[in-house]
Amino acid sequence: MLSLDAPSLALAFIITLTEMTEVVALVFALRGESDSIQSGAKGAIAGTAVVAGIALGAGAILLRLPPHALLAGSAVVLAAFGVFLFRSTLKSYRRARAPPAAHATGSGGRSLQFASGFTVGTVESVEAVIVLLGISAGGQATSALVGAVTAGVLLVVVAALVHERIRKVKVPTLKLVGTSLLFSFAVFWGAEALGVNWPYGDLVLVPLLLLFLVLVRSSVELLLRSSPPVQVETKG
Repeated sequence: MLSLDAPSLALAFIITLTEMTEVVALVFALRGESDSIQSGAKGAIAGTAVVAGIALGAGAILLRLPPHALLAGSAVVLAAFGVFLFRSTLKSYRRARAPPAAHATGSGGRSLQFASGFTVGTVESVEAVIVLLGISAGGQATSALVGAVTAGVLLVVVAALVHERIRKVKVPTLKLVGTSLLFSFAVFWGAEALGVNWPYGDLVLVPLLLLFLVLVRSSVELLLRSSPPVQVETKG
């Protein structure tokens, strides 16, 4: 019987959904004034496939390492990426509040769209894979895979239904939850690597998540108030 860890699955799902939503949105934006997203989409798919192939090989190597070392390493990786995603979360909130600047358009040739799509797919996939490998290193490879695949399938279906409206999808809340989950897992697994036995097991992740939701959201709000709003270009 397939054994899944709900918290790990949720983390994989949210991180994959967040990063891949940006890929889809940017692919539509790359279209510019042309009639098709085909070139950009092919580039994004190719970039994602390359990263996925490398990740599978890296994952197989990682899982051969001692579990205790993997758990500690996973906590460090998730904490580091949590800091990175926090910066991205802050930018998303700042962008959502900023007045739009002049619209800029431009389609570019098919080769340029493919190259741009490939770059976008590669960068965002690498970010997602870092977290997925961290979850796998924590002993939840199956949950990470199921969460990532579920998010990917859901996003493809949604993109097919709403088409270019997905360009307008705002992801600050997704990033907020994702950042909080990363810090929660980093603390949880880091403590376990040090020999801490958490009371109630995985259930302690719930108060940890709530704590980090408050801390991350409060930090974002403080930083937003301490810096002036910036104008953000929008593509049409």
